[in-house]
Amino acid sequence: MLPLFPLLIFVLIIVGLALQRNTAKRVDRLEKEIKALQARITGMALAAPATEATETGRIEPIAETLPAEEQATPSQEALAEPQVAAMASETETPAVQEAVLSTPETAAHQPAIVAAPQPEERESFESWLGARWAVWVGGVALAFGGLFLVKYTIEAGLLGPAARLSLAMLFGLVLMAGGELIRRRAMPDLSDRFGNAMIPGALTAAGAVTLMGAVWASYAVYGFIGPTPAFLALALVSFATIALSLLHGQALAGLGLLASLITPALVATDNPSANALFGFLALVWLAVIAASRLRQWTVVPTLANIGLGLWSVAFLSGSARETSMIQPTLTLLVMLAGTCFYWPGRYASLIGPEKAGISVLLGRMPLQTTLSVSLVTVFFALAMLGSEPMGAFDLLACASVLLAALAASGALRAYAVWPAILAAVGAVLGMTVIAVNWLDAVSILLDGQSAATAPVEPHVWVYLLLGAVFPACGFAFLARFRQSEPDFSKIWAFLMPAVPVAIATISFFNFGNITRDWTHGLYGIALGLALLAGADWLFRRSDNKIDWPANLLVAGSFAGFTLALHTLTNGVTTTIALAVLGFLYVLGMRIRSWPSLPWMMAAATMIVFGRIAWEPTVIGANSLGTTPFFNALLPGYGIPTLLAIASAWMLRNSDDFRIRNIMQALASLSALITVAVLVRHAMNGGTLETTVPTLGEQSIYTLITVGFSGILMMLDLKSPSPVFRYGSMIAGVLATANVLSLHLLSLNPYISGEGTGPWPFFNLLLLGYLMPALAYALVAWLARERRPMPYVLMLAISGGVLGFAWATLSVRRFWQGENIADWKGFLAAETYTYSVVWLLIGIVLLVLGSRFNQRSLRLASAALVLIAVLKVFLIDMSNLEGILRALSFMGLGLVLIGIGLFYQRILVKKDGNKRPVDSVGAPEGTVS
Repeated sequence: MLPLFPLLIFVLIIVGLALQRNTAKRVDRLEKEIKALQARITGMALAAPATEATETGRIEPIAETLPAEEQATPSQEALAEPQVAAMASETETPAVQEAVLSTPETAAHQPAIVAAPQPEERESFESWLGARWAVWVGGVALAFGGLFLVKYTIEAGLLGPAARLSLAMLFGLVLMAGGELIRRRAMPDLSDRFGNAMIPGALTAAGAVTLMGAVWASYAVYGFIGPTPAFLALALVSFATIALSLLHGQALAGLGLLASLITPALVATDNPSANALFGFLALVWLAVIAASRLRQWTVVPTLANIGLGLWSVAFLSGSARETSMIQPTLTLLVMLAGTCFYWPGRYASLIGPEKAGISVLLGRMPLQTTLSVSLVTVFFALAMLGSEPMGAFDLLACASVLLAALAASGALRAYAVWPAILAAVGAVLGMTVIAVNWLDAVSILLDGQSAATAPVEPHVWVYLLLGAVFPACGFAFLARFRQSEPDFSKIWAFLMPAVPVAIATISFFNFGNITRDWTHGLYGIALGLALLAGADWLFRRSDNKIDWPANLLVAGSFAGFTLALHTLTNGVTTTIALAVLGFLYVLGMRIRSWPSLPWMMAAATMIVFGRIAWEPTVIGANSLGTTPFFNALLPGYGIPTLLAIASAWMLRNSDDFRIRNIMQALASLSALITVAVLVRHAMNGGTLETTVPTLGEQSIYTLITVGFSGILMMLDLKSPSPVFRYGSMIAGVLATANVLSLHLLSLNPYISGEGTGPWPFFNLLLLGYLMPALAYALVAWLARERRPMPYVLMLAISGGVLGFAWATLSVRRFWQGENIADWKGFLAAETYTYSVVWLLIGIVLLVLGSRFNQRSLRLASAALVLIAVLKVFLIDMSNLEGILRALSFMGLGLVLIGIGLFYQRILVKKDGNKRPVDSVGAPEGTVS
């Protein structure tokens, strides 16, 4: 009798709890009376201020004095089911209503009283420890108790196997019956407060575990029953547990789900059936979803989704090529359909409130359900695509169907944001996996043969059709939710072109014919036309606001046409065709006033820049001619530049200053690049690639950049634009950087040893220094009072430095010849000539500064004279001898005296009202 002692104790506990039924009812009645008294006292307290205000003649509704958030508390859950609303009404306490309405003072002032909501009380540690933790641990302990009871009888040899199993099953049934008895009679009011830790639920869970253990032991340990009866018995217990969870809470549903998921693993058979396995899993999932909808659960459905995904992946990894993947695919389709149409289905408002904003949209409820469905579907689809090196067609078809169904679910429900996004990500990643696997297999099997010759047409068409699903789903979503879901509509308007273009691009570069591919080309044209028609449809139904979905579809149509151009053309033709395509969108503004049309020209120009950066010759180095200017570079660079300039001119009066400024900048940059590339080609003998940079070539670039700065400044004066203003200054800064780093240092003929040419004046020094100096001077003169003073000073100083370098290097060329490299040293006469030239330049600058009243020129003169003085005293004194040393100092002295006299005359003219000053410093005619 000893083994039955725990069972007798448990029965006594149940009897004791049943005897406390009257006590529980008495306590419940006392709680209701206390709540009624509290409500009555609250009503009297709120009515007193209103009565007092009425007597004094100042009536102020109490509702207006309360905070805004306390005046009304909207319900957080909108119940759609009639029976759920009825259940909610039954929870109200009649005693409370009767007590409040029976008070005369309260009834008199009831319209002016708005009861403040009671703050939600947090559960204390004592409540958590005593009411929840103890129940959980107690339920686990009972389950282990039943298992240990069986183990003890085995070790002691008291009963036979059949008797032990019978007692275990009886113990499980008693636990489940006891749980139901307590739920109905002993503790009817604790279920709402302790829904996740109900004593009846814990007892039922312990009984279910005990029953499952007994059934499994009957099959696996003793062999009393075969696989089929064991499977049916375990399934029966699991489904019964899920059904009882409707009464005992979500935790018991989770236990039933777990039992159902492990049932196929517990029962082994020699001839496993995929139909039976996934049919059973589908039934389990449907049972869980049915219970979840009735009780509005979200955690258990999430676990059910994960369970189906794990079983599908396990089946794939164990028998990927032995059996078809149709069964797990169909099961996951059931999961998607049930989630979309049954639970949460269209009842998502029962779970959480709807809010606006992209960040809130990504966290929209039921977040865990949509994420689990999406991740399970995408992961299994990618696992199928990656399981075979050659990408088996049946796996490709199953994966494509799953991703298409996931995308459709994202279009059917307004809360299904993550299904839409993850379906798009999965489709693009799937195409990438196919391409990688295919190229690896081809490199091994075909021994270097091109992948484009392999029979991949079925695979390409299946995945291109998958890409076409997204525009179709997007149109379906926009037709239903465009007005009510503006943020989600933007996401779909982006996915509609992005997914098919990405898939087609990956497919073209891996499987297509690079020369001309009509499959991908026609696909791009059809996509562009469909999206352009969709944009027109949206614009016709939109208001005067910026319609982001419609504009995104316009951009998507441009992406589709761009894909078609790359697949049907190549080389310089593609570059020119892209610019023409963008210009056609600008011309389209004459027919449709869509805000996004001119932006397509900006996108086309940027793509042209990208193609130029990838292949500067636009036609290939071997095909580029050597004729200066008249070669493939002229149309390849010139036509896009002319179209960009024409677009900027057409948009000069546009209301959208952003696209106007951007097109002006792109047109200016395109013109500069075109001129620079043509000059480089002409100066390098018909090639754009040279490893030896020259001062002459760099001088051309500097002149172009400085001229570009001046042109932008003049355009800014005629048509003020921040692009022209800041673009001109940026060009000037870049040119100055080139001057400091290249003209004066690395490419200086004195340092590099480059020849200056045979002509005395028209030589490399003229192109490299004097012409840029004059260009800087002109731009600095134009920039006066039109640009910030530091910028003007930078230009003026740069021009002065270049002019000084030209004069100095010209002196060296006069004495040293064509080659002026530093290794040739200095001649005495050359050293003296530097001093003379520098002083003459200083005198000329002083005269010009006085003539035009330019203080900057006089300061530059002073700087040059100071440099000449330092040179004479530091260099000429030690290096010159004889007559040259004397002449150097005599000349310096005369120049300095002349400069002093010049300044004195200038000062006297400026201050003519004052009399001359004598040697002492006092005016003439006065006594010092």
